[in-house]
Amino acid sequence: MKFSVSKTVAAAALAGVLVSAFANATPPRFYNLIEGTPLDFSDKEESAAVKQFKADGINPYNDDAAKIAEGESLFSTACSGCHGHHAEGKLGPGLADDYWTYPANATDPGLFSSIYGGLQGMMGPQSGHLKQDEILIIMSWIRSVYKGDPAKALWKQK
Repeated sequence: MKFSVSKTVAAAALAGVLVSAFANATPPRFYNLIEGTPLDFSDKEESAAVKQFKADGINPYNDDAAKIAEGESLFSTACSGCHGHHAEGKLGPGLADDYWTYPANATDPGLFSSIYGGLQGMMGPQSGHLKQDEILIIMSWIRSVYKGDPAKALWKQK
């Protein structure tokens, strides 16, 4: 008898682990969502915001209007070719609704890991193209245009 777990169930369980880790004040884990290997941050510049984010998993820019506006500009340059100008999706998936191809992206550490480390298909690692701080800034804009179910916005559950 063969037992299989769907990607959705496995990813939902992972997202639950990430949320419970935040509740227990455990630092988040940043890893490649495809390979499961830890992300390599060696020789990378870390702003105070990035250091805080790596300690608590909460993007300090999510409620910062100036950073959100900056994120829109960065997204337009670095991401809109595949994800659309309004994160509605084109070649890549939409990012403004509550369907995540990789459910870990419902958390800020998961989304950061996806952008920094890359995913399957055309989404290569952006670690060589964007600074870690810029990734957080882009993420703040993505979160600001979210139109999905608020209960599925795990990044808001602090």
